This record gives sequence, C-alpha cells and structure tokens, in this order.
Amino acid sequence: MRTGKRVWRFKTVPSPGELGNDTWKDSSWSYMGHTNVWAPFTVDSARGLVYLPVGTPSDDWYGGERKGANLFGETLLCLDARTGKRVWHFQVAHHGLWDYDLPAPPKQGFLFAFERVTGKPLWPIEERAVPQSDVAGEQTSATQPFPTKPAAFAKQGFSSADVIDFTPSLKQAALDELAKYRTGPLYAPPSMQGTVAMPGVIGGAGWGGAAVDPESGWAFVKATNSPALFALQKRDATSDTVDTPYMVNLARSTLGVSQLNNAEGAVRGTLPLNKPPYGTLTAIDLNTGDTKWQVPLGDSPEVRNSPVLKGVALLPLLGVAGSPGALVTKGGLIFVTGGGRMLYAIDTRTGATLWQYDLGQQGSANPMTYRTRAGRQFIVIATGGGTTSKLVAFAPE
Repeated sequence: MRTGKRVWRFKTVPSPGELGNDTWKDSSWSYMGHTNVWAPFTVDSARGLVYLPVGTPSDDWYGGERKGANLFGETLLCLDARTGKRVWHFQVAHHGLWDYDLPAPPKQGFLFAFERVTGKPLWPIEERAVPQSDVAGEQTSATQPFPTKPAAFAKQGFSSADVIDFTPSLKQAALDELAKYRTGPLYAPPSMQGTVAMPGVIGGAGWGGAAVDPESGWAFVKATNSPALFALQKRDATSDTVDTPYMVNLARSTLGVSQLNNAEGAVRGTLPLNKPPYGTLTAIDLNTGDTKWQVPLGDSPEVRNSPVLKGVALLPLLGVAGSPGALVTKGGLIFVTGGGRMLYAIDTRTGATLWQYDLGQQGSANPMTYRTRAGRQFIVIATGGGTTSKLVAFAPE
C-alpha cells in the first residue's frame, strides 16, 4: 500500500504444477489469454478474503484452441487477500463459448449462492448434459452447472414460442427469420449456421450486478431478455485483432424483424425478434432461494412508437434492455433505470413503482446515494455519454 511492491500474484491461467493447468489441453495455457477480472473485486475485510469474478478466455465463442474446462475462466475465485492463495473456487460455465462471464451475477441468468468462507453451495448445483458442438476442432463440455435454487431470473434458451407476436404478420416474419438458424436451450453452442442464444451478449445480468438488502436478505437483479446470433465464420488469415480460425460474425449478432410497407416495398421499422419484456427486475429471497416477485422494468420507446405498431394495443411496460443495476435503500426503495431514460423508485416488497422521473437521456449507470453533514440525503445517477454526460441528483424537499 505504501511502496507499490508486489506482495503476491495469482495466475487465472495456471502454469504447469498449478491447480487447473490440466484443464488447458495441448499446452494451450502457454499461449491463451484474456481470462481476466474486468469487473470489480469484492473484499471481505473481516475475514481477509477477496472474491474475483473471472471472465471468458479468448476467444469468447470458439474454443478449439483451448480444449478442456479452462480454469479459472468464468469462475468465482476466492483468495486469501494477504497471501494470494486460493481458498475456493466455482466455475459457473465450463469451456465457455457464450461470453457468459460473471461481472456479478453471471450473464446466463442464474444466481449462484455460496457460503463465503468454504464455497459450499447454499443449495445443490447439478451438472446436467448440454447440447454439443459440430464445429471442426471444437470440444464442448458435456455438462454445465445448473443451480436447483434460486430459479433463473432471465429467459434462457430460444424457440419459436419466444418470437414477437404483436401482429400475425410480425409473428410470421419473425418465424421466417428464425428458421434460418439453429435454436435450443441454454448452452446451445455457436455454429456455422448460426445459433440464436438467450441470454445474449449483454445477458441476463450485466456489469450493474445485484443490489442486496442486508436486513431482509433479498437480492434485486436487473435482467435483459435480448437474444444474440452466434454465427461462426472460418478465417483463413489472421488480422490485427483476431488470430483464431473461427470468429463470430459480430455484425450479424443483433437479431430483428423488418416489416415492409406492402404498397411501396419500403422498410417501415425494425423490431426485436423476441416478444417482451425486454428487461425485468427480480426480487430473490436469499434466505430461502425463492423468487418473491418479477416485474417488467422500463420501456422501449423505439418499439412502442414504431409505425409498424400504430393502433396495436401494447403492454403498459415493454421493459428495457441494458446493463445498469439497482440501488436499494434502508427505507425500502429500489432506485434503478435498467438502461433506459426513466429513473424509478420501486417498493422492495411488492415491485410496485412508487415514483419515476424522465432523465431526458439514458441513465447509463447504477444510482448511488450519499448524505451531507447537514443530514440531507441525495440520490445521484450518471446519464448520457460523451459530450452529453452529466450527473443528475435528487433530494427530498
């Protein structure tokens, strides 16, 4: 803390002789990178423990050059903060191929709960068989971990039952688009044809994480329901940024439905492939593992105001896709945007919206709170981006 001298180091891609090295086949440990901790650490200062949410190894969607489970990729890793020694770990996705790293909670829509000192799961976690890849050189994990509790807080997997159905023509257009690709349950692997994955690239949960009320033991998780297309392309030559033989076509990763004006043949709008809600807020009782409530969070004006949907009766809230998480207060309020432009105050016990305010632009961060020396409480949130960035603050009159 005073000199900057390194005290210890822990390798998230273990070298020979270190735990987990055998999960990197064919010496892939020696050249594979990423596997980083890009989200904030969590520290238990009383016990001297630090918890690291480790990300996905390179590349995110093809693992033919890193066969094996790839510890400590996509792993919750607990270390002794004084020595850097591993205390325990749990890998939430083996040989990850979906960018389901865990900025906390994991993107795939599960909440994994552990005893903090031992790493023992609070409820059983089962290894279950999952779909396998047919991409040349790929060796997917035969199983993945599935918590028995709590229930998933985000939509998982994608099928024809999930497509947009505001009108018969929109539903048919969505089904026609979906028929071009593969679908399946959670952990259906990327493919050359293209696999529609749910959760998509931003989750499930995102970097905003969960808010927890320490008095009630309830957790509040913002989730996004937005599918992604994971279509692999063969690469015959390396580039400055990609040297793997296969890479997901990122330009095609977003899925939508274009509706035409039959008279003029002009595109009148593009809508999400899936039906709402596009974003939710879920309350989970960590004492029991039970879901207490789930509500749509936010709205999507670009969908609601689409000319394609003129005259169509829509839900009061469509939900909003986005990563920002929530702030929970002792007074029983949750402040959250979820990635939209509206800041909400929501009742922790019921999920009912008690107050809302249009920020004028995207609420791009988790809200925070502070109290002045005079005892006045403020809620502050960052909005916008670039030249439009500003902080917006609220206080009781």
